[in-house]
Amino acid sequence: MASLDLALIGNGTIGALVDPVGEITWACFPRFDGDPMFCSLLRPRQGRGPDDIGFFTVELLDCATNEQRYLQNTPVVVTRLTDSAGGAVEITDFAPRFVHHGRIFCPMMLVRRVQRIAGHPRIRVRVRPAQNYGQPLTGTTSGSNHIRYIGNGLVLRLTSDAPITAVLEENPFFVDDAVTLVMGPDETLQDRADDIGQRFLSETMAYWREWVRSLAIPFEWQDAVIRAAITLKLSVTDDTGAIVAAVTTSVPEAADSGRNWDYRYCWLRDAYYTVSALNRLDATRTMERYLGYIINVAASAPDARLQPVYRISGLPDLDERIVTSLPGYRGMGPVRAGNQACRQVQHDVYGSAVLAATHVFFDRRLLWSGNEALFAQLEALGERATEVWSQPDAGLWELRGIARVHTYSCVMCWVACDRLAKIASHLGLAARSTRWRARADNMHRAVCERAWSPSRKSFVATLDGDGLDASLLLLAELGFVRADDPRYAATVAAIERELRRGDFVFRYTEADDFGVPQNAFLACTYWYIDALTGLGRREEARALFENLLACRNRHGLLAEHIDPATHVLWGNFPQTYSMVGIINSAMRLSISWDEAF
Repeated sequence: MASLDLALIGNGTIGALVDPVGEITWACFPRFDGDPMFCSLLRPRQGRGPDDIGFFTVELLDCATNEQRYLQNTPVVVTRLTDSAGGAVEITDFAPRFVHHGRIFCPMMLVRRVQRIAGHPRIRVRVRPAQNYGQPLTGTTSGSNHIRYIGNGLVLRLTSDAPITAVLEENPFFVDDAVTLVMGPDETLQDRADDIGQRFLSETMAYWREWVRSLAIPFEWQDAVIRAAITLKLSVTDDTGAIVAAVTTSVPEAADSGRNWDYRYCWLRDAYYTVSALNRLDATRTMERYLGYIINVAASAPDARLQPVYRISGLPDLDERIVTSLPGYRGMGPVRAGNQACRQVQHDVYGSAVLAATHVFFDRRLLWSGNEALFAQLEALGERATEVWSQPDAGLWELRGIARVHTYSCVMCWVACDRLAKIASHLGLAARSTRWRARADNMHRAVCERAWSPSRKSFVATLDGDGLDASLLLLAELGFVRADDPRYAATVAAIERELRRGDFVFRYTEADDFGVPQNAFLACTYWYIDALTGLGRREEARALFENLLACRNRHGLLAEHIDPATHVLWGNFPQTYSMVGIINSAMRLSISWDEAF
């Protein structure tokens, strides 16, 4: 049975998931939102018959045991397979990323190196890409040291020093020393596959370890934070600066729930939280790249009307369709490509965009600082926030059949105006600062009047409503109220009573378009941990944080949802929102380095 006990490899161009025995179960080409040419994650095993496609395996014959780990401070994964006679191989999987001729080299390429460790291991290599979401390839051709896999508009080339006939015919062969398999563009490698593999591995490991060295990590939970940071970095598109919410599509939020969505795109909301988390670690280049992305998106938006989500190219068209050629994760369809959320109205996007840009006006480390020209572009977003803040929308939970005036959306529109007032003041633009401050104050008063429920003694999820959702935990984080405001403490208490299930917090518990939610949204529990920390309940927060860390898979990764009873992970994977939570909570809860010694 498929599970999310997977490792992520990638390089900012592509991402791939590797299962515990070394099968590449998911990889899209030529980029994150491309065709999943390896897609067995959404195509349950059929005994690896001749018609089964969408995977890339290196099988050890008579395999008895398997182990898997990341190499320290890298996204390079090593799978060790041992047969019943003691023969063993290690498969090292990575996507090249390093500085070459003064720029980042991150090609559409996966490298697999198979090294004999002991005995006389015999392996079988099966390379069966698919095209058009799980359909057979157009064809293959081969040469003396390569195989070309011809898809619809894309050709992948496998270059190897393994016997090409053995790979083509999937015949077993002995590994005497090492075998290198380079899957990438339809281009001839300039050196031997083995030389390329060793050099790319060395330089990729050096790149990531140097990147990790530059992070300002907390004293406690260092490995968890480093793995989360690397995972977030792997979700950033090097070419455009866009940040994908996850590398997968259609892993359901709960079993047979129909809550199967495509997350291989850039949500402005999720991207802001990713940028913010990496900024906490002093990894500011992601913010600078993303700022270029969001400025271009905003400049192309008619009347500054932002969508919630865009393609990683910045294009707005994400029309959703159901893919019938893939049965789905554990056979639980539907499989979707595209996301209808692009057509939704979600007013919080204006605050997310302004927040993402605010840092560049105040951080003196950056080579390029915010100026009046950028501020003027952001003001257009503030104008839209002023117009729409009190109008119904789908909200951050992207409800498909309900439109309400969501408190979180209102607060994020306030955030847009509040931060514009602060930026204007910083730039010495007194009149504009006064104007934005007045707008922010008007919104603040209205939200406090209409989103506070005297009967519940808490803020509520919608203006003039009475329900709760977990986004209210962010009111202090966003600066809308102080953490020591009695109204905030009362709201946290209400969420504890109604949305907490064991160690986890649900985003909401009322029925939506797909029924009552069955699993907990992991980010909400991190928000709750951060709220407890702000309220001074640090020991409770630490205990919950440790419990959440124990729910990660063997590689320290999290999906979007979790079953509160079994702790099985569900939803698209790995989810940036969840990995952001690890960083934010660890930074708040850790003792300082000064206290450590």
